[in-house]
Amino acid sequence: MNRHYTFAQYRAIDLAIWAVLLAIFEYLLVISARFWFADQLYTVSLAAALTAIVYMRWGVWGAFHAVEAGAVFCYFSGGTPRQYLIYCAGNLLSLAALAVFRLRDKETVRAKAFWAVGFALAVQLLMQAGRALAALALGTSPGAAAAFFTTDSLSLLFTGVIVWIARRLDGVYEDQKHYLLRVQAQEEHKGGNL
Repeated sequence: MNRHYTFAQYRAIDLAIWAVLLAIFEYLLVISARFWFADQLYTVSLAAALTAIVYMRWGVWGAFHAVEAGAVFCYFSGGTPRQYLIYCAGNLLSLAALAVFRLRDKETVRAKAFWAVGFALAVQLLMQAGRALAALALGTSPGAAAAFFTTDSLSLLFTGVIVWIARRLDGVYEDQKHYLLRVQAQEEHKGGNL
């Protein structure tokens, strides 16, 4: 059976797949940090990397993944309602990174390593800044709020590497409307050469 999906169905399926991947990876990182690296000051998260990929693929739809990342982290870390608010609301500041697409089109950002990795690092830094600002708004001291940057600094490296790799994989770090039109044009071209 040759089933064709509408664009909205394709987007919903794709967003759901990325949401599941994000939940699995965050769960594994939180659990492994709790059991194997409990005495470490640093944390590692793939939230920014995966959210940046979804932003590239679908734009503002990635906001759901930014919030999900905060909620998954808090849930598996045993977070308080205050921590849920800090992480979920704070991660939404990463939406500001989408302003890059006003300076450069998505294809330019995807194709150039500087822009691709820079965009992902901006998502990471904005998530950290959002958490720090949310914490400050809830009465956290400036020194304690700065810990959102220092304890999550390794995530910058992981975010950069993951997005650098993802941009080299066909269709992964690419606007999905552009990707589908490109694949359709390739299929039509291939069909015309038969």
